[in-house]
Amino acid sequence: MKESTFSLLKRTFVQARPYWAYIAGIFICNFLASPIALLKPLALKILIDNGFGSRPLPGFITYFFPVNYEFSFTSIVWISVALVLLIALIDNIYTVIIWILNTYTGEKLVRNFKYLLFNQVQRLSLAFHDRNGTADSVYRIQYDTSAIRTLIIGNLSPILTSCITLVGMIVIMFTINSRFALITCSIIPPMIFLTRISTKKLKKDWKKVKEYESNAMSVVQEVLTSLRVVKAFGQEEGESNRFMAKADIAMKGQLKVAWIGALFYFCIGMIYAAGTALFIYFGASYVRSGEMTLGELTMVIAYLGQIYGPLDKISRNLNEVQSSLTSIERVYTLLDEQREVKETANPVHLARTKGVIEFQNVGFYYNKEVSTLNNISFKVQSGDRIGVMGSTGAGKSTLINLITRFYDPTYGQILVDGINIKNYKLSDYRQQFGIVLQEPVLFSTTIAENIAYGLPNASTEEIIAAAKMANAHDFITKCSDGYNTLVGERGMNLSGGERQRISIARAFIKNAPILILDEPTSSLDVKTEAQIMEAMERLMQGRTTFLITHRLDTLNSCSIILHLEKGSLEEIIINNNSDTLAKKKTSFLSGNIIR
Repeated sequence: MKESTFSLLKRTFVQARPYWAYIAGIFICNFLASPIALLKPLALKILIDNGFGSRPLPGFITYFFPVNYEFSFTSIVWISVALVLLIALIDNIYTVIIWILNTYTGEKLVRNFKYLLFNQVQRLSLAFHDRNGTADSVYRIQYDTSAIRTLIIGNLSPILTSCITLVGMIVIMFTINSRFALITCSIIPPMIFLTRISTKKLKKDWKKVKEYESNAMSVVQEVLTSLRVVKAFGQEEGESNRFMAKADIAMKGQLKVAWIGALFYFCIGMIYAAGTALFIYFGASYVRSGEMTLGELTMVIAYLGQIYGPLDKISRNLNEVQSSLTSIERVYTLLDEQREVKETANPVHLARTKGVIEFQNVGFYYNKEVSTLNNISFKVQSGDRIGVMGSTGAGKSTLINLITRFYDPTYGQILVDGINIKNYKLSDYRQQFGIVLQEPVLFSTTIAENIAYGLPNASTEEIIAAAKMANAHDFITKCSDGYNTLVGERGMNLSGGERQRISIARAFIKNAPILILDEPTSSLDVKTEAQIMEAMERLMQGRTTFLITHRLDTLNSCSIILHLEKGSLEEIIINNNSDTLAKKKTSFLSGNIIR
Protein backbone atom coordinates (compact mmCIF):
# COMPACT_ATOMS: atom_id res chain seq x y z
CA MET A 1 0.00 0.00 0.00
CA LYS A 2 1.35 3.39 -1.00
CA GLU A 3 1.97 5.71 1.95
CA SER A 4 2.31 9.48 2.00
CA THR A 5 5.65 11.09 2.74
CA PHE A 6 4.38 12.32 6.09
CA SER A 7 3.15 8.88 7.18
CA LEU A 8 6.46 7.29 6.13
CA LEU A 9 8.42 9.85 8.13
CA LYS A 10 6.16 9.45 11.15
CA ARG A 11 6.40 5.66 11.04
CA THR A 12 10.18 5.81 10.66
CA PHE A 13 10.58 8.05 13.71
CA VAL A 14 8.38 5.67 15.71
CA GLN A 15 10.60 2.82 14.51
CA ALA A 16 13.63 4.78 15.76
CA ARG A 17 12.08 5.37 19.22
CA PRO A 18 14.69 3.33 21.18
CA TYR A 19 17.35 5.71 19.86
CA TRP A 20 15.56 9.02 20.24
CA ALA A 21 18.07 10.11 22.92
CA TYR A 22 20.99 9.51 20.55
CA ILE A 23 19.17 11.19 17.66
CA ALA A 24 18.43 14.16 19.91
CA GLY A 25 22.13 14.27 20.78
CA ILE A 26 22.97 14.37 17.06
CA PHE A 27 20.48 17.19 16.50
CA ILE A 28 21.93 19.15 19.44
CA CYS A 29 25.46 18.67 18.11
CA ASN A 30 24.31 19.76 14.68
CA PHE A 31 22.65 22.77 16.26
CA LEU A 32 25.96 23.69 17.88
CA ALA A 33 27.54 23.61 14.44
CA SER A 34 25.68 26.82 13.58
CA PRO A 35 27.40 29.11 16.14
CA ILE A 36 30.74 27.48 15.29
CA ALA A 37 30.13 28.28 11.63
CA LEU A 38 29.17 31.84 12.51
CA LEU A 39 32.46 32.32 14.37
CA LYS A 40 34.71 31.29 11.49
CA PRO A 41 34.76 34.65 9.60
CA LEU A 42 35.26 36.60 12.84
CA ALA A 43 39.08 36.39 12.91
CA LEU A 44 39.34 37.71 9.35
CA LYS A 45 36.99 40.63 10.14
CA ILE A 46 39.03 41.60 13.23
CA LEU A 47 42.27 41.48 11.24
CA ILE A 48 40.87 43.71 8.48
CA ASP A 49 38.81 46.20 10.51
CA ASN A 50 40.94 46.34 13.69
CA GLY A 51 44.38 45.44 12.38
CA PHE A 52 44.50 47.13 9.02
CA GLY A 53 41.71 49.55 9.97
CA SER A 54 41.26 51.66 13.08
CA ARG A 55 38.06 50.31 14.57
CA PRO A 56 38.04 49.28 18.26
CA LEU A 57 38.16 45.58 19.16
CA PRO A 58 34.90 43.86 20.22
CA GLY A 59 34.15 43.88 23.95
CA PHE A 60 34.34 40.07 24.34
CA ILE A 61 38.06 40.33 23.38
CA THR A 62 39.02 43.46 25.38
CA TYR A 63 37.41 41.84 28.44
CA PHE A 64 40.46 39.54 28.75
CA PHE A 65 42.98 42.43 28.71
CA PRO A 66 43.77 45.30 31.15
CA VAL A 67 41.50 48.33 30.85
CA ASN A 68 44.05 50.69 29.25
CA TYR A 69 45.89 48.06 27.23
CA GLU A 70 47.23 49.39 23.93
CA PHE A 71 46.56 46.97 21.06
CA SER A 72 49.29 47.08 18.46
CA PHE A 73 49.00 45.64 14.94
CA THR A 74 51.10 42.63 16.00
CA SER A 75 48.91 41.92 19.02
CA ILE A 76 45.79 42.07 16.84
CA VAL A 77 47.40 39.64 14.39
CA TRP A 78 48.16 37.26 17.26
CA ILE A 79 44.60 37.63 18.55
CA SER A 80 43.32 36.73 15.07
CA VAL A 81 45.66 33.74 14.88
CA ALA A 82 44.59 32.57 18.36
CA LEU A 83 40.93 32.89 17.37
CA VAL A 84 41.54 30.80 14.24
CA LEU A 85 43.23 28.04 16.29
CA LEU A 86 40.63 28.13 19.08
CA ILE A 87 37.70 27.93 16.67
CA ALA A 88 39.47 25.12 14.74
CA LEU A 89 40.01 23.18 18.01
CA ILE A 90 36.36 23.50 18.97
CA ASP A 91 35.31 22.57 15.43
CA ASN A 92 37.48 19.44 15.33
CA ILE A 93 36.40 18.24 18.78
CA TYR A 94 32.82 18.69 17.65
CA THR A 95 33.59 16.74 14.44
CA VAL A 96 34.97 13.75 16.37
CA ILE A 97 31.98 13.64 18.72
CA ILE A 98 29.40 13.91 15.94
CA TRP A 99 31.21 11.30 13.84
CA ILE A 100 31.19 8.72 16.65
CA LEU A 101 27.59 9.51 17.57
CA ASN A 102 26.44 9.30 13.95
CA THR A 103 28.19 5.96 13.40
CA TYR A 104 26.92 4.35 16.60
CA THR A 105 23.33 5.50 16.16
CA GLY A 106 23.24 4.74 12.44
CA GLU A 107 24.55 1.20 12.84
CA LYS A 108 22.10 0.51 15.66
CA LEU A 109 19.18 1.78 13.57
CA VAL A 110 20.14 -0.35 10.57
CA ARG A 111 20.83 -3.46 12.63
CA ASN A 112 17.44 -3.36 14.32
CA PHE A 113 15.65 -2.56 11.06
CA LYS A 114 17.35 -5.54 9.39
CA TYR A 115 16.45 -7.79 12.32
CA LEU A 116 12.82 -6.71 12.18
CA LEU A 117 12.56 -7.36 8.43
CA PHE A 118 14.50 -10.63 8.56
CA ASN A 119 12.26 -11.84 11.36
CA GLN A 120 9.19 -11.00 9.26
CA VAL A 121 10.54 -12.64 6.10
CA GLN A 122 11.22 -15.90 7.97
CA ARG A 123 7.64 -15.98 9.19
CA LEU A 124 5.96 -15.30 5.88
CA SER A 125 4.42 -18.39 4.36
CA LEU A 126 6.16 -20.62 1.84
CA ALA A 127 3.43 -19.62 -0.61
CA PHE A 128 4.66 -16.01 -0.48
CA HIS A 129 8.25 -17.04 -1.19
CA ASP A 130 7.11 -19.43 -3.91
CA ARG A 131 5.32 -16.54 -5.64
CA ASN A 132 7.94 -13.84 -5.14
CA GLY A 133 11.24 -15.68 -4.84
CA THR A 134 13.90 -14.76 -2.31
CA ALA A 135 16.20 -12.36 -4.20
CA ASP A 136 13.99 -9.31 -3.71
CA SER A 137 13.63 -10.05 0.00
CA VAL A 138 17.43 -10.34 0.31
CA TYR A 139 17.84 -6.99 -1.50
CA ARG A 140 15.39 -5.30 0.86
CA ILE A 141 17.09 -6.75 3.95
CA GLN A 142 20.62 -6.00 2.82
CA TYR A 143 20.23 -2.66 1.04
CA ASP A 144 16.82 -1.03 1.56
CA THR A 145 17.04 -1.20 5.36
CA SER A 146 20.16 1.01 5.30
CA ALA A 147 17.92 3.85 4.17
CA ILE A 148 16.76 4.44 7.77
CA ARG A 149 20.28 5.58 8.65
CA THR A 150 20.56 7.67 5.49
CA LEU A 151 17.18 9.29 6.08
CA ILE A 152 17.44 10.16 9.78
CA ILE A 153 21.16 10.89 10.08
CA GLY A 154 22.28 11.54 6.52
CA ASN A 155 19.28 13.54 5.27
CA LEU A 156 16.95 14.92 7.94
CA SER A 157 19.65 15.82 10.47
CA PRO A 158 21.66 17.92 7.96
CA ILE A 159 18.44 19.52 6.73
CA LEU A 160 17.54 20.59 10.28
CA THR A 161 21.08 21.85 10.92
CA SER A 162 21.13 23.72 7.63
CA CYS A 163 17.78 25.36 8.38
CA ILE A 164 19.08 26.58 11.75
CA THR A 165 22.31 27.83 10.17
CA LEU A 166 20.38 29.50 7.34
CA VAL A 167 18.06 31.33 9.74
CA GLY A 168 21.05 32.46 11.83
CA MET A 169 22.91 33.72 8.77
CA ILE A 170 19.90 35.61 7.43
CA VAL A 171 19.29 37.24 10.84
CA ILE A 172 22.94 38.33 10.98
CA MET A 173 22.69 39.55 7.40
CA PHE A 174 19.70 41.71 8.33
CA THR A 175 21.69 43.25 11.19
CA ILE A 176 24.56 44.08 8.85
CA ASN A 177 22.61 45.17 5.77
CA SER A 178 18.90 44.59 5.20
CA ARG A 179 19.23 45.02 1.45
CA PHE A 180 21.74 42.14 1.27
CA ALA A 181 19.39 40.05 3.39
CA LEU A 182 16.51 40.70 0.96
CA ILE A 183 18.71 39.64 -1.97
CA THR A 184 19.48 36.44 -0.08
CA CYS A 185 15.80 35.75 0.62
CA SER A 186 14.84 36.37 -3.01
CA ILE A 187 16.56 33.17 -4.18
CA ILE A 188 14.60 30.93 -1.77
CA PRO A 189 11.17 30.87 -3.59
CA PRO A 190 12.55 29.68 -6.97
CA MET A 191 14.66 27.09 -5.12
CA ILE A 192 11.54 25.75 -3.35
CA PHE A 193 9.68 25.60 -6.66
CA LEU A 194 12.46 23.60 -8.37
CA THR A 195 12.79 21.27 -5.39
CA ARG A 196 9.08 20.39 -5.42
CA ILE A 197 9.20 19.52 -9.11
CA SER A 198 12.36 17.41 -8.88
CA THR A 199 11.40 15.48 -5.72
CA LYS A 200 8.07 14.43 -7.23
CA LYS A 201 9.79 13.12 -10.35
CA LEU A 202 12.66 11.48 -8.47
CA LYS A 203 10.40 9.53 -6.11
CA LYS A 204 8.72 7.79 -9.03
CA ASP A 205 12.01 7.02 -10.81
CA TRP A 206 13.81 5.82 -7.67
CA LYS A 207 11.10 3.19 -7.14
CA LYS A 208 11.80 1.79 -10.60
CA VAL A 209 15.56 1.81 -10.01
CA LYS A 210 15.20 -0.25 -6.81
CA GLU A 211 13.10 -2.82 -8.70
CA TYR A 212 15.63 -2.98 -11.54
CA GLU A 213 18.54 -3.50 -9.12
CA SER A 214 16.61 -6.20 -7.29
CA ASN A 215 15.99 -7.99 -10.61
CA ALA A 216 19.73 -7.91 -11.37
CA MET A 217 20.49 -9.38 -7.94
CA SER A 218 17.99 -12.19 -8.55
CA VAL A 219 20.11 -13.36 -11.50
CA VAL A 220 23.23 -13.43 -9.30
CA GLN A 221 21.46 -15.41 -6.59
CA GLU A 222 19.95 -17.91 -9.03
CA VAL A 223 23.28 -18.55 -10.73
CA LEU A 224 25.36 -18.88 -7.55
CA THR A 225 22.87 -21.31 -5.98
CA SER A 226 22.75 -23.38 -9.21
CA LEU A 227 26.39 -23.09 -10.24
CA ARG A 228 26.84 -26.81 -10.91
CA VAL A 229 23.99 -26.76 -13.42
CA VAL A 230 25.35 -23.61 -15.07
CA LYS A 231 28.80 -25.17 -15.43
CA ALA A 232 27.43 -28.53 -16.56
CA PHE A 233 25.60 -26.87 -19.46
CA GLY A 234 28.38 -24.40 -20.17
CA GLN A 235 26.09 -21.42 -19.68
CA GLU A 236 28.51 -19.05 -17.93
CA GLU A 237 28.52 -16.68 -20.87
CA GLY A 238 24.75 -16.84 -21.27
CA GLU A 239 24.16 -16.10 -17.59
CA SER A 240 26.67 -13.25 -17.71
CA ASN A 241 24.73 -11.79 -20.63
CA ARG A 242 21.45 -12.22 -18.74
CA PHE A 243 22.92 -10.41 -15.75
CA MET A 244 24.31 -7.68 -18.01
CA ALA A 245 20.88 -7.16 -19.57
CA LYS A 246 19.26 -6.70 -16.14
CA ALA A 247 22.14 -4.56 -14.86
CA ASP A 248 21.95 -2.42 -18.03
CA ILE A 249 18.30 -1.62 -17.30
CA ALA A 250 19.22 -0.67 -13.73
CA MET A 251 22.09 1.47 -15.00
CA LYS A 252 19.79 3.33 -17.39
CA GLY A 253 17.42 3.96 -14.50
CA GLN A 254 20.30 5.34 -12.42
CA LEU A 255 21.37 7.56 -15.32
CA LYS A 256 17.85 8.92 -15.67
CA VAL A 257 17.80 9.80 -11.97
CA ALA A 258 21.27 11.35 -12.33
CA TRP A 259 20.13 13.51 -15.26
CA ILE A 260 17.15 14.80 -13.30
CA GLY A 261 19.42 15.56 -10.33
CA ALA A 262 22.06 17.20 -12.54
CA LEU A 263 19.47 19.42 -14.22
CA PHE A 264 18.12 20.42 -10.83
CA TYR A 265 21.59 21.26 -9.47
CA PHE A 266 22.39 23.21 -12.65
CA CYS A 267 19.31 25.39 -12.15
CA ILE A 268 20.07 25.84 -8.45
CA GLY A 269 23.68 26.74 -9.29
CA MET A 270 22.56 29.42 -11.74
CA ILE A 271 20.24 30.88 -9.11
CA TYR A 272 23.16 31.03 -6.66
CA ALA A 273 25.33 32.65 -9.33
CA ALA A 274 22.68 35.32 -9.94
CA GLY A 275 22.50 36.01 -6.21
CA THR A 276 26.28 36.26 -5.94
CA ALA A 277 26.41 38.66 -8.91
CA LEU A 278 23.87 40.92 -7.19
CA PHE A 279 25.93 40.79 -3.99
CA ILE A 280 29.10 41.85 -5.79
CA TYR A 281 27.36 44.67 -7.66
CA PHE A 282 25.64 46.20 -4.65
CA GLY A 283 28.57 45.45 -2.28
CA ALA A 284 31.02 47.35 -4.46
CA SER A 285 28.62 50.29 -4.62
CA TYR A 286 28.13 50.39 -0.83
CA VAL A 287 31.86 50.27 -0.05
CA ARG A 288 32.57 52.99 -2.60
CA SER A 289 29.85 55.22 -1.17
CA GLY A 290 31.05 54.57 2.41
CA GLU A 291 27.84 52.85 3.51
CA MET A 292 29.83 49.85 4.70
CA THR A 293 33.48 49.03 5.42
CA LEU A 294 35.65 46.66 3.41
CA GLY A 295 35.79 44.36 6.44
CA GLU A 296 32.01 44.27 6.65
CA LEU A 297 31.81 43.47 2.93
CA THR A 298 34.39 40.70 3.35
CA MET A 299 32.39 39.31 6.26
CA VAL A 300 29.14 39.54 4.27
CA ILE A 301 30.76 37.72 1.33
CA ALA A 302 31.98 35.03 3.76
CA TYR A 303 28.46 34.72 5.20
CA LEU A 304 27.09 34.53 1.69
CA GLY A 305 29.04 31.31 1.17
CA GLN A 306 27.70 30.03 4.48
CA ILE A 307 24.15 30.89 3.39
CA TYR A 308 24.48 29.21 0.01
CA GLY A 309 26.08 26.17 1.68
CA PRO A 310 23.01 25.36 3.84
CA LEU A 311 20.68 26.20 0.95
CA ASP A 312 22.59 23.81 -1.29
CA LYS A 313 22.63 21.14 1.42
CA ILE A 314 18.87 21.50 1.99
CA SER A 315 18.07 21.21 -1.72
CA ARG A 316 20.40 18.24 -2.25
CA ASN A 317 19.15 16.37 0.81
CA LEU A 318 15.50 16.94 -0.11
CA ASN A 319 16.22 15.18 -3.39
CA GLU A 320 18.21 12.40 -1.75
CA VAL A 321 15.37 11.91 0.74
CA GLN A 322 13.32 10.50 -2.14
CA SER A 323 15.75 7.61 -2.59
CA SER A 324 15.68 6.88 1.16
CA LEU A 325 11.89 7.09 1.34
CA THR A 326 11.54 4.75 -1.64
CA SER A 327 13.72 2.13 0.08
CA ILE A 328 11.93 2.56 3.40
CA GLU A 329 8.56 2.21 1.69
CA ARG A 330 9.76 -1.08 0.17
CA VAL A 331 10.76 -2.29 3.63
CA TYR A 332 7.39 -1.37 5.13
CA THR A 333 5.58 -3.05 2.23
CA LEU A 334 7.28 -6.31 3.18
CA LEU A 335 6.74 -5.73 6.91
CA ASP A 336 3.03 -5.18 6.25
CA GLU A 337 2.72 -8.36 4.18
CA GLN A 338 0.04 -10.48 5.78
CA ARG A 339 1.13 -13.88 7.05
CA GLU A 340 -1.00 -16.48 5.31
CA VAL A 341 -0.39 -19.00 8.09
CA LYS A 342 -1.72 -17.09 11.08
CA GLU A 343 -1.87 -17.92 14.75
CA THR A 344 -5.21 -17.60 16.54
CA ALA A 345 -5.71 -15.00 19.26
CA ASN A 346 -5.65 -17.53 22.12
CA PRO A 347 -3.71 -20.53 20.82
CA VAL A 348 -3.62 -23.91 22.54
CA HIS A 349 -0.19 -24.81 23.88
CA LEU A 350 1.11 -28.22 22.87
CA ALA A 351 3.90 -29.85 24.87
CA ARG A 352 4.02 -33.21 23.04
CA THR A 353 1.45 -34.64 20.69
CA LYS A 354 0.32 -38.27 20.69
CA GLY A 355 0.66 -38.25 16.91
CA VAL A 356 -2.97 -38.97 15.96
CA ILE A 357 -3.58 -37.14 12.65
CA GLU A 358 -6.82 -36.81 10.70
CA PHE A 359 -7.61 -35.10 7.39
CA GLN A 360 -11.27 -34.15 6.97
CA ASN A 361 -12.23 -33.36 3.37
CA VAL A 362 -9.06 -31.28 2.86
CA GLY A 363 -8.41 -29.38 -0.37
CA PHE A 364 -5.64 -26.99 -1.36
CA TYR A 365 -5.12 -24.54 -4.22
CA TYR A 366 -1.82 -22.79 -4.93
CA ASN A 367 -3.89 -20.39 -7.01
CA LYS A 368 -7.56 -20.11 -7.91
CA GLU A 369 -7.17 -21.82 -11.27
CA VAL A 370 -5.18 -24.92 -10.28
CA SER A 371 -6.13 -27.32 -7.49
CA THR A 372 -3.35 -29.40 -5.96
CA LEU A 373 -5.30 -31.55 -3.49
CA ASN A 374 -8.99 -32.42 -3.58
CA ASN A 375 -11.20 -33.83 -0.80
CA ILE A 376 -8.48 -35.72 1.07
CA SER A 377 -9.73 -37.66 4.09
CA PHE A 378 -7.87 -40.22 6.23
CA LYS A 379 -6.92 -40.87 9.85
CA VAL A 380 -3.76 -42.37 11.31
CA GLN A 381 -3.03 -43.43 14.88
CA SER A 382 -0.06 -42.77 17.11
CA GLY A 383 3.00 -44.74 15.99
CA ASP A 384 1.65 -45.59 12.53
CA ARG A 385 4.03 -45.60 9.59
CA ILE A 386 2.40 -44.04 6.59
CA GLY A 387 3.90 -44.39 3.15
CA VAL A 388 2.90 -41.79 0.57
CA MET A 389 3.21 -42.92 -3.06
CA GLY A 390 2.13 -41.46 -6.36
CA SER A 391 3.32 -40.11 -9.68
CA THR A 392 5.30 -36.89 -9.98
CA GLY A 393 2.97 -33.96 -9.31
CA ALA A 394 0.41 -36.12 -7.51
CA GLY A 395 0.45 -33.84 -4.45
CA LYS A 396 2.69 -35.83 -2.08
CA SER A 397 4.87 -32.91 -0.99
CA THR A 398 1.83 -30.63 -0.69
CA LEU A 399 0.25 -33.16 1.67
CA ILE A 400 3.32 -33.01 3.91
CA ASN A 401 3.42 -29.19 3.73
CA LEU A 402 -0.16 -29.12 5.01
CA ILE A 403 0.59 -31.53 7.87
CA THR A 404 3.52 -29.37 9.02
CA ARG A 405 1.36 -26.27 8.48
CA PHE A 406 3.70 -24.63 6.02
CA TYR A 407 0.40 -23.92 4.22
CA ASP A 408 -3.18 -23.84 5.43
CA PRO A 409 -5.86 -25.86 3.59
CA THR A 410 -8.09 -23.98 1.17
CA TYR A 411 -11.00 -25.95 2.63
CA GLY A 412 -11.51 -28.76 5.11
CA GLN A 413 -9.55 -29.20 8.31
CA ILE A 414 -6.61 -31.15 9.72
CA LEU A 415 -6.84 -32.48 13.26
CA VAL A 416 -3.98 -33.51 15.52
CA ASP A 417 -5.06 -35.25 18.73
CA GLY A 418 -8.62 -34.23 17.81
CA ILE A 419 -7.89 -30.47 17.65
CA ASN A 420 -7.72 -28.35 14.50
CA ILE A 421 -4.05 -27.56 13.95
CA LYS A 422 -4.96 -23.89 13.37
CA ASN A 423 -5.82 -23.66 17.07
CA TYR A 424 -2.35 -24.68 18.27
CA LYS A 425 0.40 -22.22 19.07
CA LEU A 426 2.41 -22.31 15.85
CA SER A 427 5.86 -22.55 17.45
CA ASP A 428 4.65 -25.40 19.72
CA TYR A 429 3.09 -27.24 16.79
CA ARG A 430 6.19 -27.02 14.59
CA GLN A 431 8.26 -28.49 17.45
CA GLN A 432 6.33 -31.75 17.03
CA PHE A 433 8.08 -32.59 13.76
CA GLY A 434 11.40 -34.08 12.84
CA ILE A 435 12.10 -33.72 9.13
CA VAL A 436 14.60 -35.47 6.86
CA LEU A 437 14.55 -34.19 3.28
CA GLN A 438 15.77 -35.58 -0.03
CA GLU A 439 18.36 -32.80 -0.19
CA PRO A 440 19.59 -32.37 3.40
CA VAL A 441 19.96 -28.72 4.38
CA LEU A 442 23.09 -28.00 6.40
CA PHE A 443 24.32 -24.60 7.54
CA SER A 444 27.85 -23.25 7.07
CA THR A 445 28.98 -24.02 10.60
CA THR A 446 30.34 -27.07 12.46
CA ILE A 447 29.01 -30.62 12.35
CA ALA A 448 28.12 -30.40 16.05
CA GLU A 449 26.13 -27.20 15.58
CA ASN A 450 24.27 -28.69 12.61
CA ILE A 451 23.24 -31.71 14.67
CA ALA A 452 22.27 -29.48 17.62
CA TYR A 453 20.05 -27.38 15.32
CA GLY A 454 17.24 -29.69 16.41
CA LEU A 455 18.02 -29.00 20.09
CA PRO A 456 20.04 -25.76 20.45
CA ASN A 457 21.04 -26.37 24.09
CA ALA A 458 22.12 -29.97 23.54
CA SER A 459 25.16 -31.23 25.42
CA THR A 460 28.18 -32.79 23.74
CA GLU A 461 27.07 -36.21 25.00
CA GLU A 462 23.61 -35.77 23.45
CA ILE A 463 25.15 -34.72 20.11
CA ILE A 464 27.45 -37.75 20.03
CA ALA A 465 24.62 -40.09 21.01
CA ALA A 466 22.44 -38.75 18.19
CA ALA A 467 25.31 -39.14 15.71
CA LYS A 468 25.84 -42.75 16.76
CA MET A 469 22.13 -43.51 16.31
CA ALA A 470 22.35 -42.01 12.81
CA ASN A 471 25.46 -44.08 11.88
CA ALA A 472 27.38 -40.81 11.58
CA HIS A 473 29.81 -41.00 14.50
CA ASP A 474 32.48 -43.05 12.71
CA PHE A 475 32.88 -40.73 9.71
CA ILE A 476 32.70 -37.62 11.95
CA THR A 477 35.62 -38.81 14.11
CA LYS A 478 37.67 -39.29 10.94
CA CYS A 479 37.15 -35.66 9.89
CA SER A 480 40.02 -33.21 10.45
CA ASP A 481 38.42 -31.49 13.46
CA GLY A 482 35.89 -34.14 14.41
CA TYR A 483 32.61 -32.63 15.54
CA ASN A 484 34.11 -29.13 15.14
CA THR A 485 34.71 -29.64 11.42
CA LEU A 486 33.18 -26.91 9.29
CA VAL A 487 30.80 -28.36 6.71
CA GLY A 488 31.04 -25.46 4.23
CA GLU A 489 28.18 -23.65 2.54
CA ARG A 490 25.13 -25.95 2.42
CA GLY A 491 27.42 -28.78 3.65
CA MET A 492 29.36 -29.02 0.39
CA ASN A 493 32.52 -30.24 2.19
CA LEU A 494 30.69 -33.51 2.89
CA SER A 495 29.32 -36.24 0.64
CA GLY A 496 25.60 -36.69 0.07
CA GLY A 497 25.43 -39.70 2.39
CA GLU A 498 27.34 -37.87 5.12
CA ARG A 499 25.03 -34.87 4.87
CA GLN A 500 22.00 -37.16 5.08
CA ARG A 501 23.28 -38.90 8.20
CA ILE A 502 23.85 -35.55 9.91
CA SER A 503 20.30 -34.63 8.93
CA ILE A 504 19.04 -37.86 10.54
CA ALA A 505 21.13 -37.17 13.66
CA ARG A 506 19.44 -33.78 13.84
CA ALA A 507 16.05 -35.53 13.80
CA PHE A 508 17.22 -37.97 16.49
CA ILE A 509 18.34 -35.22 18.85
CA LYS A 510 15.07 -33.31 18.42
CA ASN A 511 13.15 -36.44 19.46
CA ALA A 512 9.91 -35.19 17.89
CA PRO A 513 6.81 -37.43 18.04
CA ILE A 514 6.01 -37.02 14.31
CA LEU A 515 8.57 -37.79 11.65
CA ILE A 516 8.57 -36.62 8.01
CA LEU A 517 10.86 -38.49 5.60
CA ASP A 518 10.73 -36.93 2.13
CA GLU A 519 12.62 -39.08 -0.39
CA PRO A 520 15.50 -39.54 2.09
CA THR A 521 17.40 -42.17 0.03
CA SER A 522 16.54 -41.28 -3.56
CA SER A 523 19.98 -39.87 -4.45
CA LEU A 524 22.16 -42.40 -2.59
CA ASP A 525 24.04 -45.49 -3.73
CA VAL A 526 22.98 -48.95 -2.54
CA LYS A 527 25.61 -49.25 0.23
CA THR A 528 24.93 -45.79 1.63
CA GLU A 529 21.18 -46.34 1.34
CA ALA A 530 21.45 -49.46 3.49
CA GLN A 531 23.24 -47.49 6.21
CA ILE A 532 20.67 -44.70 6.00
CA MET A 533 17.73 -47.14 6.11
CA GLU A 534 19.20 -48.82 9.18
CA ALA A 535 19.44 -45.45 10.93
CA MET A 536 15.94 -44.45 9.82
CA GLU A 537 14.50 -47.71 11.12
CA ARG A 538 15.77 -46.77 14.58
CA LEU A 539 14.50 -43.22 14.11
CA MET A 540 10.96 -44.35 13.21
CA GLN A 541 10.54 -46.48 16.32
CA GLY A 542 7.60 -45.21 18.40
CA ARG A 543 6.91 -42.21 16.13
CA THR A 544 4.09 -41.41 13.75
CA THR A 545 6.00 -41.40 10.48
CA PHE A 546 5.19 -40.17 6.97
CA LEU A 547 7.50 -41.59 4.32
CA ILE A 548 7.40 -40.15 0.79
CA THR A 549 9.32 -42.16 -1.75
CA HIS A 550 9.52 -43.22 -5.39
CA ARG A 551 11.41 -46.34 -4.35
CA LEU A 552 8.48 -48.60 -3.55
CA ASP A 553 10.68 -51.17 -1.80
CA THR A 554 11.19 -48.72 1.06
CA LEU A 555 7.43 -48.87 1.75
CA ASN A 556 7.66 -52.45 3.08
CA SER A 557 7.93 -51.24 6.67
CA CYS A 558 4.85 -48.96 6.36
CA SER A 559 1.58 -50.09 7.94
CA ILE A 560 -0.56 -47.70 5.84
CA ILE A 561 0.06 -46.51 2.29
CA LEU A 562 -1.66 -43.48 0.79
CA HIS A 563 -1.79 -43.58 -3.00
CA LEU A 564 -2.18 -40.10 -4.49
CA GLU A 565 -2.81 -39.28 -8.14
CA LYS A 566 -3.58 -35.85 -9.62
CA GLY A 567 -4.34 -34.41 -6.22
CA SER A 568 -6.84 -37.08 -5.22
CA LEU A 569 -6.51 -39.94 -2.75
CA GLU A 570 -6.86 -42.95 -5.05
CA GLU A 571 -6.53 -45.60 -2.40
CA ILE A 572 -5.63 -46.28 1.22
CA ILE A 573 -3.71 -49.56 1.44
CA ILE A 574 -3.52 -51.42 4.72
CA ASN A 575 -0.25 -53.31 4.49
CA ASN A 576 -1.25 -56.53 6.27
CA ASN A 577 1.00 -58.81 4.20
CA SER A 578 3.68 -58.62 1.58
CA ASP A 579 1.42 -59.94 -1.22
CA THR A 580 -0.94 -56.96 -0.93
CA LEU A 581 1.89 -54.49 -1.30
CA ALA A 582 3.62 -56.49 -4.05
CA LYS A 583 0.48 -56.48 -6.16
CA LYS A 584 0.04 -52.76 -5.64
CA LYS A 585 3.66 -52.12 -6.67
CA THR A 586 3.16 -54.09 -9.89
CA SER A 587 -0.09 -52.26 -10.64
CA PHE A 588 1.44 -48.84 -9.94
CA LEU A 589 4.54 -49.47 -12.03
CA SER A 590 2.48 -50.82 -14.95
CA GLY A 591 0.18 -47.82 -14.80
CA ASN A 592 3.09 -45.37 -14.82
CA ILE A 593 4.74 -47.13 -17.76
CA ILE A 594 1.48 -46.92 -19.74
CA ARG A 595 1.05 -43.25 -18.81
